[in-house]
Amino acid sequence: MAEANWSVGKVAKRCGINISALHFYEQQGLIQSSRNAGNQRRYKPEVLRRISVIKAAQKVGVSLDEIKKAFESLPNNRTPTVEDWQQLSRNWQRMLDGRIAYLQTLRNNLSGCIGCGCLSMTSCPLYNPNDELAEVGSGPVLLDQAEERAAGDEHDQAS
Repeated sequence: MAEANWSVGKVAKRCGINISALHFYEQQGLIQSSRNAGNQRRYKPEVLRRISVIKAAQKVGVSLDEIKKAFESLPNNRTPTVEDWQQLSRNWQRMLDGRIAYLQTLRNNLSGCIGCGCLSMTSCPLYNPNDELAEVGSGPVLLDQAEERAAGDEHDQAS
């Protein structure tokens, strides 16, 4: 195993993040450091992979809490291997597919009634007269129903 001798500045520069982000990731339990004789943080080179996984996952909408849970599932909280990354990404794929479907539905219905109850659009009386959808649920009911249908269709195709 590589020696922990990378400084905070070296890791931050190599990863393209602020030093404060490194400290934050460490406080959140996402990365680990050790201390040298001068009480300065030192990192093993494999921390670069953990930070890269964090950045990639965040870029596609995975929360830090979800990332932490995924890291905790690794034996001895080790740095993800290529195989680990493939498993983590498969686990996140369903969630991301759902988010993508929701965003596509939102994009496709943004200019029309989404069943939110505002009744401010000319199409609302057609799709949601007198806010009848309030009895069905809260929020953008039509948008949520479209997402549920898309998720059901996706599930049927996978079966």
